[in-house]
Amino acid sequence: MNTLWELASVYAQLSLLAFGGANAVIPEMQRQVVDVHHWMSAHDFAALYALAQAAPGPNMMVVSLVGWRVAGFWGALVTTGSVALPSSVLTLLVSGVWFRFKDAPWRKAIQAGLLPVTAGLIMASAALLIQTTVVDLAAAAVAVVAGGLFFFTKLHPLLILGGAAAAGAIGLVG
Repeated sequence: MNTLWELASVYAQLSLLAFGGANAVIPEMQRQVVDVHHWMSAHDFAALYALAQAAPGPNMMVVSLVGWRVAGFWGALVTTGSVALPSSVLTLLVSGVWFRFKDAPWRKAIQAGLLPVTAGLIMASAALLIQTTVVDLAAAAVAVVAGGLFFFTKLHPLLILGGAAAAGAIGLVG
């Protein structure tokens, strides 16, 4: 039962930090799950994140998978509720004022300030996941090639992900 309370506390706090969605708090989520509470290894966390991103559904599916891995069904339910409820309540409470002052200078300033913060949080997430998963030269090469293809071509992302998965399946990446 103590683990469920810890999960609720961690994910409720992450909920209020998640400007830009769950991907924006991946570094802190990983720090809490791996370094602070020792619920799993960094590699296990990265694998759950990859599974969540590969599966259809919302970005925040990693939250439920971590909860499931840590405390089964109840862990998944607690983490999902804890990451959704606080930010939803805050959004409900603030939205009336937010829309009432849509042309106010302070609102424009807040939005302008949150944009680079959100972009930075998401880039930090990418950097953390690359650092965790690139364990050798072959994995680094696959990451660089995939990143280049995403950035410089119009290939469908599933083709790039499929190519990276094939590289792993044939043993190029271990």
